[in-house]
Amino acid sequence: MNRLDLEGRKAVITGGARGMGFAIAERFLASGAQVSLWDLNPEGLSAAKAKLAGKGAVDTQAVDVSNLAAVEAAAEAAAQAMGGAEILVNAAGIAGVNTLLENYPPEIWNAVMNVNLNGTFHTCRALVPYMRKAGYGRIVNIASMAGKDGNPNASAYSVSKAGVIGLTKSLGKELAQTEIRVNVVCPAVIKTEMLADVTEEQIGYMLAKIPMGRMGTVEEIAGLVGWLSSPECSYSTGAVYDLSGGRATY
Repeated sequence: MNRLDLEGRKAVITGGARGMGFAIAERFLASGAQVSLWDLNPEGLSAAKAKLAGKGAVDTQAVDVSNLAAVEAAAEAAAQAMGGAEILVNAAGIAGVNTLLENYPPEIWNAVMNVNLNGTFHTCRALVPYMRKAGYGRIVNIASMAGKDGNPNASAYSVSKAGVIGLTKSLGKELAQTEIRVNVVCPAVIKTEMLADVTEEQIGYMLAKIPMGRMGTVEEIAGLVGWLSSPECSYSTGAVYDLSGGRATY
């Protein structure tokens, strides 16, 4: 594993208690960064912090990213704990349910939008001022191939991730004259705990579209996100990076 150029950087990672977020935290710590793990589950955060003991400085914030006031409070607390905030990785997300749009429960639709899209808006809004102050910023949003292609029977998830792509492109242009870069990663199927909320039929549909014929790993995600968070990613902003095993066609 290559060591990335993240020495002394201060990173907030949402969804940091498990899956992609946790793997990204491990990679960041191994590369010299401090991390603040954000998650809705306090017990999960405690377990994650215990697993990372001895690997570097780890702050935790139990926060619901769909709540702007909670995000703003967590941003202030994380910045105080780390001495600032320079990197934001939005890995928090929920899958919703797999069903026809005409049967999609409105309350689940709203929950998916509130976490996946509104949560990304909230964290970017709260943390960009800290990046401006630091004179350095990297935002990496995690979307999905579903946001580009539109997966059937996953309308809320597809729409929310398409929104994350659009938000990234807009914010990247807004901040292009600063030292803040904003990019988005679109994975295909990644082997994480979130797949427990997805039907076997839906997983099979997604895998059938991947020429490599396998799921991606959280370590593969962490490697790309790490580079996007580093000073080496200097001339790329508002860009979409596919991690799809060959599924992506545009």
